[in-house]
Amino acid sequence: MAKYLDPKADVTFKKVFGEHKELLISLLNALLPLEDGKKVESIEYLPPELVPRTPTSKNTIVDVRCEETGGRKFIVEMQMNWTADFRERVLFNASKAYVRQLDKSEKFNLLQPVYALNFVNKVFEPGMEGYYHYYRMVHSQDSGKVLEGLHLVFIELPKFKAKNLTEKRMQILWLRFLTEIDEKARSAPAELLENPQTSQALEILEESAYSEAEMLDYDRYWDQVRRDKALMDDLDEAHAKLDEAHVKLDETTAKLDEAVEKLRQTARNLKAMNLTDEQIAKATGLSADEIVSLK
Repeated sequence: MAKYLDPKADVTFKKVFGEHKELLISLLNALLPLEDGKKVESIEYLPPELVPRTPTSKNTIVDVRCEETGGRKFIVEMQMNWTADFRERVLFNASKAYVRQLDKSEKFNLLQPVYALNFVNKVFEPGMEGYYHYYRMVHSQDSGKVLEGLHLVFIELPKFKAKNLTEKRMQILWLRFLTEIDEKARSAPAELLENPQTSQALEILEESAYSEAEMLDYDRYWDQVRRDKALMDDLDEAHAKLDEAHVKLDETTAKLDEAVEKLRQTARNLKAMNLTDEQIAKATGLSADEIVSLK
């Protein structure tokens, strides 16, 4: 019985999709919003690129970058922990890939679209149904008017649940591959074993195919993921406590304002009884200037 590793880890994800073009092409065609007749047929890998990351880490290397023979650019990432700025980082990285296509001697109409496919192993839109989120630039009043160029896709892996376990559509098979296969899997689903692409990906995930150095990298990756999660949990807890302290401070301030206003009203009442300012000050604790300014 084969023992599999988790495909979401850095070393395994890059080994499956960063070294096997046919598997990456299948993944892109299955999960990107590509029009009929515009499916990806051939690609060339691009060098990894260092880009800004999140508060928990200074930077990251994008998992897979490639370019289609026709010029379209594709960026694929696996993100284990969600942070508030991850969406902006994806936009930044995709925009940079778009702009870099053009030098001073070229024309704008030669620019090719950039597609960013991002798998997130965290629910980041709890109030929305569906695991598939597609962003592009559309007219605010007419969604049919589109500025082509950037296509950003975010997939919430924890939300994905295959409604029909026997369905063989590639989008479903790849998402089952990413969500159902890990070290705890005793066997792979028959649908994944029967499909040539996912069957090949499963073979690549077999622990016996990895060197000792690769297994050390695999273990270090999960250690870092756990550390990042612990740090983010601590940050979330600190923010929650800070928010709670702000609420309590607002409540205390409101009570103080209410108490001061009651003293002022008492001073007004005493003033109406023709008491001197000195007498009112002794009775209320208000200063002479405050008493004089009362209306």
